[in-house]
Amino acid sequence: MSDQPIEEMTFEQAMAELERVVGQLESGNVPLEQSIALYERGAGLKARCEAKLKEAEEKVAAITLDRDGAPTGTVPFDGQ
Repeated sequence: MSDQPIEEMTFEQAMAELERVVGQLESGNVPLEQSIALYERGAGLKARCEAKLKEAEEKVAAITLDRDGAPTGTVPFDGQ
């Protein structure tokens, strides 16, 4: 398990660690206390991945297209 703070992770880093956490939990070879810690870290990693995906979706949604579907620019994201 990485010691890197979750809030500093990129989407790719968080997803890779989440996969490791899930693998450890699925193995069933970890003590209860460690399982709880892994589960809590996994929940944080999942939330980080969801937040990074939402950011990406918002950026993509802000791209404006012309009538032929070609990108013409971006508009500021409102966030509401």
